[in-house]
Amino acid sequence: MPSNDITPTRSVLLDVKQRIKLSKSGHKIMKMKRDGLIMEFFEVMEKAKAMRSSVVSDYEIAMERIAIARAVEGEIAVKSAAYALKNEPTVTVGSKSIMGMMVPKVEADVSKSTVLNKGYGVISTSAYIEEASKAFEKLLVTLVRAAEIETTMKKLLDEIERTKRRVNALEFKVIPELEDAQRFIKFRLEEMERENTISLKFLKSKG
Repeated sequence: MPSNDITPTRSVLLDVKQRIKLSKSGHKIMKMKRDGLIMEFFEVMEKAKAMRSSVVSDYEIAMERIAIARAVEGEIAVKSAAYALKNEPTVTVGSKSIMGMMVPKVEADVSKSTVLNKGYGVISTSAYIEEASKAFEKLLVTLVRAAEIETTMKKLLDEIERTKRRVNALEFKVIPELEDAQRFIKFRLEEMERENTISLKFLKSKG
């Protein structure tokens, strides 16, 4: 706030003081939000690390099971079982709040894909194909959960950066400029008061 844009009056001084008070209050709240978001981020990051390991593990198991099923039953039998599937897993996308910020909530429902309603025959299909099917269902659930966590982590990072910029703007620009304006107004008011006192004394001495 350049000093030449300021009218040094008491009402302006009161307004600046109020703005300083509000800015400092906002700065405190934004710092608390930033610190809270950082804590949330590290918690989610730990979950993401564990989930990445789960994705790798579940993927390796699923590929191993499907390879065994192909080796034992043959490619045609495996593809026939896949094409016979009647029910597809459903993915539900919603949202949830973390410190006032909306993040995705994604769930995969594979509960309906049981042996009885998958569409292929229980007797005609071997345990190898069924084990491969279960492994890929588990992999799907893990992938969906991993996607939710990774997206949440990215949104948290973006929000932390935005909040940090606001905190820095208040701390290093807005509040210092307002405090400079407050000092300038006080100085000018005191200077004007001294000038008025001198003028009054001069007038009295003339009288």
